[in-house]
Amino acid sequence: MKPLNKVQLSMLDLVAVREGGTVADALQIAVRTAQCAERLDFARYWLAEHHNMPGIASSATAVLIGHIAGSTSKIRVGSGGIMLPNHAPLVVAEAFGTLAELYPGRIDLGLGRAPGTDGPTMRALRRDRVETEEDFPRDVQELQRLLGPAQPGQRIVAMPGAGTHVPIWLLGSSLFSAQLAAHLGLPYAFASHFAPRMLHQALAIYRQMFKPSATLSKPYAIVGVPVIAAPTDAEARFLASSTYQRVLGILTGNRTRLLPPVEGFMEQLSERERAAIADFLSIGVIGGPDTVRQGLQALADATEADEFMMVSDVFDADLRLRSLEITAQAMRA
Repeated sequence: MKPLNKVQLSMLDLVAVREGGTVADALQIAVRTAQCAERLDFARYWLAEHHNMPGIASSATAVLIGHIAGSTSKIRVGSGGIMLPNHAPLVVAEAFGTLAELYPGRIDLGLGRAPGTDGPTMRALRRDRVETEEDFPRDVQELQRLLGPAQPGQRIVAMPGAGTHVPIWLLGSSLFSAQLAAHLGLPYAFASHFAPRMLHQALAIYRQMFKPSATLSKPYAIVGVPVIAAPTDAEARFLASSTYQRVLGILTGNRTRLLPPVEGFMEQLSERERAAIADFLSIGVIGGPDTVRQGLQALADATEADEFMMVSDVFDADLRLRSLEITAQAMRA
């Protein structure tokens, strides 16, 4: 059994735009949430890159990372992640090199290999570039070079960026990035908050194939976890109906802003819809303090995770902060 107080706790924020709210409201809520996470001694606060989605305000991820880092003082802030197919590595190195100079020792660069959007939007981001399987490993290694010390005769130098050694994390929801992270000796984060099916297989491959590097001497794995905590199981299930509505929108292609909770929402759905939502959120932890503690302990035992990165889609911003507090208390109890 792995003690919960040996597992780091962090947060991933998609900066949800709430029904009836504005983007400005969403950004202010993100700042408040990051400040709360810092008070609760969370290890890091990451922001996710998505584009052309009406309910997500974190598309300009590096800009928002700077804003969150400037509104906090010690918590690590980073990307979960930058979707590398959308960007030239030099541009990423310069942006995160600048952030590292502004906030030394506090910036993380998590990288994903999906575009984080649909085909037309991807083409708008990088025009007509056609991605191949070899592009992501090559771009990751180029970023490592650009963020490392400038070498004699190096023709292209990231300025800022060179010598900042911004920590690179590989993110994944399949086995590809697990193998690459192991090969390069990088820390790894699995996106089980939305794609839990291959979690255990990916972690096993990452740990078995891991090669120590100058960056990391042994494997380090983050597990993404949907968490909604409240004083009682019943209230947590009610608040979770906002998440259920969001997931149903993803599954049906009807993405909206984050919607308020609905009493008895799951009971209104077909058996097939309920099963699809349950599969999407199969490692989610939803409940009162005891349920949350037991759920996270079971996940720690099953995964041996070094860190949990929670996602918490609670419509009411104050109740979301309460969810973080209950979760942190459960982890440290």
